[in-house]
Amino acid sequence: MLLILCVDLDDDLGRKTGFSTPVIGREAVEEAAVALATEDPEDSDVNVLFQGVHVYDDLASEGESVEVAAVTGNEEGDVAANREVGDEVDTVLASLQTGEDVTALVITDGAQDESVLPVIRSRVPIDGVRRVVVRQAQNLESIYYTMKQVLADPETRGTILIPMGILLLIYPLALVGAVFSLPGLVIGSTAALLGLYLISRGLALGDRIDEAAEGARRSLYAGRMTLIAYVVAVALLILGGVNGMNAVSDVGASAGAADAPVALAAFVYGAVQWVAAAGVTTSLGQITDEYIADRLEWRYLNAPFYVIAIAVVLHAVSAYFLDLASTSYLATALTAGTVLGIVSTLAFAVAESRLSEGGRRVEGA
Repeated sequence: MLLILCVDLDDDLGRKTGFSTPVIGREAVEEAAVALATEDPEDSDVNVLFQGVHVYDDLASEGESVEVAAVTGNEEGDVAANREVGDEVDTVLASLQTGEDVTALVITDGAQDESVLPVIRSRVPIDGVRRVVVRQAQNLESIYYTMKQVLADPETRGTILIPMGILLLIYPLALVGAVFSLPGLVIGSTAALLGLYLISRGLALGDRIDEAAEGARRSLYAGRMTLIAYVVAVALLILGGVNGMNAVSDVGASAGAADAPVALAAFVYGAVQWVAAAGVTTSLGQITDEYIADRLEWRYLNAPFYVIAIAVVLHAVSAYFLDLASTSYLATALTAGTVLGIVSTLAFAVAESRLSEGGRRVEGA
């Protein structure tokens, strides 16, 4: 048996005529079509119902076993409407008094109603799909539905509409710029905005910013010390950069134009203390979080000592280049930095190995 299914996904039939769905049988479907046409002659679902009756008459005249029914969804659309159609198809199939295998011919009025095809196919094999549209509006509803789906997708809106909007703004903004005798500045700024947007989309900078913001939010609510340490470290780095630039200016003022090595040494000499403080702050914050999470290992404690050792060496070398330190001071600082790194490494390695051996002995006992 062939079952002709007239699909009305948004339930125009039930809402406008009061008919109880599903509507099963030729006479009932024709009566529903007439009622809907009387209530709203412009509704495209009228064509679907009459097309179902027309196909039924053609196949029945050829002696084929055929039945026609109208099934509807609801105004909510999407998943809820598809489920409603699926339930009504089950009702129609249960009402058929036949021992034959049932297949379906689905009749719709456009692409939107055809979104329910997978739901129907899961219940009955589909022999074909026939879309009924008014000849004067061929493909108009499909174009409308496609545009509606595109505009409803946030990803597509951001990818297509924003660049188009910026391009359309170039001409009116150029007119505004011409009034103030700045057309080049306006056009250049608009083009720069478009370029920055395309680059950010290409590099997925928006997703990375969202991920960083989400990580910061989780750290804030999880009580992680690292977040505070990073904020303090950023402030220290900024102060270090400012102090380093001041040192470069002082050297240039006292000795004239300083060459690149001397300027670099002056910048390091002025900034190294602040940078070292930032490094110690972040390492201590990380160590605190690892301890709270019970993941702390002894070798993690080397980090602040390494930062201090590196800072001592860089401070001494930069001071020596600026003639602010003697050779003996340089040698002492280099030795002290090396010894500090070695001693911290050995001390924490020994402590970790001793504690590990103690734990194995307790387990063995």
